[in-house]
Amino acid sequence: MKVVLQKLTKIFPARGKGAGGDVVAANCLDFEIPDGELIALLGPSGCGKSTTLNLISGLQKPTSGRIFFGDDDVTDLPPENRGVGLVFQNYALYPHLSVMDNIIFPLGNLRGKDRMSKAEMHEKAHEIAKLVQIDGLMDRKPGELSGGQQQRVAIARALVKMPRVLLLDEPLSNLDARLRLQTREEIKRIQRETKITTVFVTHDQDEAMSISDRIIVMRDGVVQQIGAPQEVYDNPENLFVANFLGTPPINVFSASVKGGFLKIGGDSVLKLKNVPDGGVWAAIRPEGFLLRDDGPFRCKLSRVEVMGRDISVVSENKCSQNPAIRSIIASENRVNTASETVRFALKPHKVYLFDKKTEKRVAFEAE
Repeated sequence: MKVVLQKLTKIFPARGKGAGGDVVAANCLDFEIPDGELIALLGPSGCGKSTTLNLISGLQKPTSGRIFFGDDDVTDLPPENRGVGLVFQNYALYPHLSVMDNIIFPLGNLRGKDRMSKAEMHEKAHEIAKLVQIDGLMDRKPGELSGGQQQRVAIARALVKMPRVLLLDEPLSNLDARLRLQTREEIKRIQRETKITTVFVTHDQDEAMSISDRIIVMRDGVVQQIGAPQEVYDNPENLFVANFLGTPPINVFSASVKGGFLKIGGDSVLKLKNVPDGGVWAAIRPEGFLLRDDGPFRCKLSRVEVMGRDISVVSENKCSQNPAIRSIIASENRVNTASETVRFALKPHKVYLFDKKTEKRVAFEAE
């Protein structure tokens, strides 16, 4: 089911004299979620991603704009008539009901031609439980399950009516790191098997990058960039997107372009074409450094962290906006830890320039 948002806006009015002005949680959102794709709404806390999910679900009404499921305008439909499945961060299971009863609960509310017999509901519940791999737990109560198992029950309950759109609001936040990895792989598998259009809200860029067909990066209620995860990582449209995606984070420097060279401090680190002189933000991915004894970019060496396959060189530079610069290099490199200085050459395709005022991307060619 294709989902289309047309100039969708949600404004929360200020409460009380000291509350400040109105809050624009979603600001003129205008994009399409293709049928059958898994889309991640990604951004920091307060960026409007959960509000956007609530608008799609019908839990909140927009201040203006329209929402379409396929060709159907659902803007004014209540949640129960939209055909959505919701999975929340806290699972929201009924503790006194068994796994079976939790899963079939939504089916008991069906009326008219959609009404199901008890046998049909149990058959459907077993089918969905098998899909999410909890079919051996149907007689247990939620309190007898692990966090990951509870999350699968919540997903099964959302899927049992075969919704037109599945909405997941930070569903992995309460899980430990290993279980989070396993569960996100399961969510991707389930989505591929069911082919249900899915919207996944997260502040974790690793989750968004690994699970989604496409990511929508948000900031202060405004969409910053939409694209395939690798495309957004490789071609950020502004400094916020470049900063938000990547682990370790991108290294940002106060720099300038002068006479065809990118200069960081006193070092001419890259020869450029077609860039006017002036101040810029220079952002370099951790994997964009090449260890060279005669490299043009000099930094103060802090330490070297061995990570097995790679080495992380931690250094400092007075022009860096980050407390520490992290450079990821292959483990066969040998860093002279006795030296106070480490020198790098730069991979041009891992270097990004941004306007100092607008923070928008500045295109360049390297020589």
